[in-house]
Amino acid sequence: MIKRMISSLLTVLFFACGTIIAADTKDDLLTTKEKDIVSISQYTATGDLQNLRKTVDKSLNDGLTVNEIKEIMVQLYAYCGFPRSLNALEVLLQSTNDGSYIEGKAGKPLSKKEDKNKIGTKIQTELVGSPVKGELFEFAPAIDDYLKEHLFGDIFSRGILSYKEREIATIAALASIEGLQSQLNSHLQIGKNTGLTDGQITQILVMISKPHAEVLPIGEKNDAYAKYFVGQSYLNMLTKEPVATANVTFEPKCRNNWHIHHKGGQILLVTGGRGYYQEAGKPAQELKKGDVVNIPAETKHWHGAAKDSWFSHIAIEVPSEGGSTEWLEAVSDEEYEKLP
Repeated sequence: MIKRMISSLLTVLFFACGTIIAADTKDDLLTTKEKDIVSISQYTATGDLQNLRKTVDKSLNDGLTVNEIKEIMVQLYAYCGFPRSLNALEVLLQSTNDGSYIEGKAGKPLSKKEDKNKIGTKIQTELVGSPVKGELFEFAPAIDDYLKEHLFGDIFSRGILSYKEREIATIAALASIEGLQSQLNSHLQIGKNTGLTDGQITQILVMISKPHAEVLPIGEKNDAYAKYFVGQSYLNMLTKEPVATANVTFEPKCRNNWHIHHKGGQILLVTGGRGYYQEAGKPAQELKKGDVVNIPAETKHWHGAAKDSWFSHIAIEVPSEGGSTEWLEAVSDEEYEKLP
């Protein structure tokens, strides 16, 4: 029965996660428009049309024009494919059918007489900071032409959105799709070249890594146990009997104190983000979605989020007569900051 319960819980959980550069100051905050671009891009890339519809409605009310949102969705076909882009545009069409929103200035396509390869090469070089060459493009010159002539020549030259705004959309989309770390890393640097600060990049990727409360609520702030945590955690008790299970969510940098489960141990099912588990006397173990940790009774340990990501797991208490948890000292900042 426990296995069936765990399986059913895992099938309804979805989290997006990303790798983030550390930095954060009040001067590094994204504008409302830029945050809307992040959310539109995330939900377009993941095909989450329900949340995309809510985000489109919010963005229109925030003052984004219909054509600005079109530009985001059209550009993203180059990163997440025509089907996701077309679905997103259909959501936008349905949201604006009554004609009550600002259409805004339309993008300007290149004329057939213009040299798209030359224009695209110039834009690509400006964004990257140097000419883009390499073995991959020598191996497949067609993809090099498509990148220069179409992505940068056709799309990035259309105006409406600044290069910085287009990179915000690109970073948000790439961070939302698993397996694109190399491309994401490249665009993090390109984003900096367009004026994005480390703090703004951090904000984008923390937004992407945050759990979807609409799928499984992260619960209330874990105030009852706050004294045993560094940073903010959230607790959603899923079951109390016959086995206690809880969805525990950690904001970036949050971790619990060293502690011991006496008599009964604990099982952690990692459902999203990036975090750590460490037993006393052993190196910390990095955790990602799908990892399972079996914590034996009487083992001193801690677990929590990485510096750059939200982190969530389902905690399952191993039933035991007279079991208890002994809370110990906090994981020091010095120990924690050594982790990658």
